Amino acid sequence: MIAAQAALETRMLLRNGEQLLLTVVIPTLLLVLFSSVDIVDTGAGPFVDFLAPGVLALAVMSTAFTGQAIATGFERRYGVLKRLAVSPLPRWGLMTAKTLSVLVTEVLQVILLTAVAFALGWSPHGDPFSVLLLLVLGTAAFSGLGLLMAGTLKAEATLAAANLVFLLLLVGGGVIVPLDKFPPGVRDVLGLLPVSALSDGLRAVLQHGAGTPWADLGVLAGWAVVGLTAAARFFRWE
Repeated sequence: MIAAQAALETRMLLRNGEQLLLTVVIPTLLLVLFSSVDIVDTGAGPFVDFLAPGVLALAVMSTAFTGQAIATGFERRYGVLKRLAVSPLPRWGLMTAKTLSVLVTEVLQVILLTAVAFALGWSPHGDPFSVLLLLVLGTAAFSGLGLLMAGTLKAEATLAAANLVFLLLLVGGGVIVPLDKFPPGVRDVLGLLPVSALSDGLRAVLQHGAGTPWADLGVLAGWAVVGLTAAARFFRWE
């Protein structure tokens, strides 16, 4: 039942034009545009070496947080979640299916963005296990926050808030603009955001070849615990 529901969730997402714009088109366009045009000073080295890890982090956020929050919020508003909750599929099974759908979508995103980055001259290096661990913890953190928002706010409020957060973190989360461009006090606060930790961690491994970024993993783990615990506690099915 979980596999069938996960497949259904994935098909619905891939058929949704707005979701595809958010999860596929925008990250790809940002990667191509900012890698090809000298708009933001990203430091020494090719632009794509800095941008590719940040765009991968953006892709995770767009799927696990923004897309999932909006879709789940409207499912809750229209009574879909209430009806699924009384079906033979248990509630934990439904959330597991949604998580599997997010992971499948992220795999497709990573494959596409990696192929585009390679075409633009990207040359990553580092420990693949550290990259996988960062992506998994980032997904957990954003999923928890997305479900918390979808399960506590009205659908319209979720739509507005999720898109606003997406835009704010795109600019101030170290995805496109390096955090060292911000004032020191602001930089310290922004560095504690999940998208900043994910992009910085991926950049440390893939661009600089550093070891396991434990500090960034710790930030992501903290957000994952807080987000998932709060979502489990406060999520309302109707």
